[in-house]
Amino acid sequence: MRAILCERFGPPEDLVLAEIATPEPGPGEVRIKVAAAALNFFDTLIIQNKYQYTPDLPFSPAGEIAGVIDAVGEGVDAARIGERVLSYVRWGGAREAVVVPADEALPMPQGLGFEAAAGLMITYGTTIYALRSRANLRAGESLAVLGASGGVGLAAVEIGHLMGADVIACASSDDKLALCQSHGAGRLVTYSDQDLKTTLKGLTDGRGVNVVYDPVGGDLAEAALRATSWCGRFLVIGFASGTIPKMPLNLVMLKSVDVLGVFWGEAIRRDPVGHAENMALIMGWVEEGKLSPHVDRRYPLEETAKAIRAIANRDVRGKVIITI
Repeated sequence: MRAILCERFGPPEDLVLAEIATPEPGPGEVRIKVAAAALNFFDTLIIQNKYQYTPDLPFSPAGEIAGVIDAVGEGVDAARIGERVLSYVRWGGAREAVVVPADEALPMPQGLGFEAAAGLMITYGTTIYALRSRANLRAGESLAVLGASGGVGLAAVEIGHLMGADVIACASSDDKLALCQSHGAGRLVTYSDQDLKTTLKGLTDGRGVNVVYDPVGGDLAEAALRATSWCGRFLVIGFASGTIPKMPLNLVMLKSVDVLGVFWGEAIRRDPVGHAENMALIMGWVEEGKLSPHVDRRYPLEETAKAIRAIANRDVRGKVIITI
């Protein structure tokens, strides 16, 4: 079968297309014939050995997939063959077939295509965990989303809106913010030409925002922290800017702000029940037609490097999908 392989750590251009053996499912496993795989910002890091996890070489990028079960291992009902499923695989999705534990192959929501289904797990899973499990976001509260037009940012705009928050989308350009507005953002901030702290304070009548969702880091983080309300919550999602900020803790103390780390990949292992509850909410919203990943770009498997480069260059709004 064909697979995109990272054989040595480096830039996307070092990835190679190779022929490898088709895997066979073991006991309790299923094999998924992959129709689509989704890429995320962390794919730009994991291939450079700059992510929290270091996979053994060689490996494939892409942490979430959708496809059809075409083989099952011992102990798995053969009736599952032919089932349309999606799965979070951590890495290894950019290939024609993937083997996963049977209970990690989730039935696709009705009416959703493979491309949209492939993009459901990571960005929406991270965001529902952040907003519901960590920040306890409540209807009527204000939510400022930094990097709001990116994959995880747009998910925060959508889920925040569905949870009844007053969503303030923050991005670098008007065209990015127009996309956010169409996905539920009530108010918009262009931080390339507006002071983030001052603008967020003004939009909340001086009170500050209740929750900040920050996948960007860098200089924007401190500005957003300064714009939080009394007992606000600051969600640390990631560092797409490439800079991990050093936050002044006196601001945290003076406002009684909670700074909350969001490590979804570890949380689903430590709290599988909470993860299942969160994903049931996501799947329910999808079934009701209230939620669907915005697929910005599609690339064939052999152009995976080009797709990852587009993410690294911040040229993407929403999800990037590899079609197989």
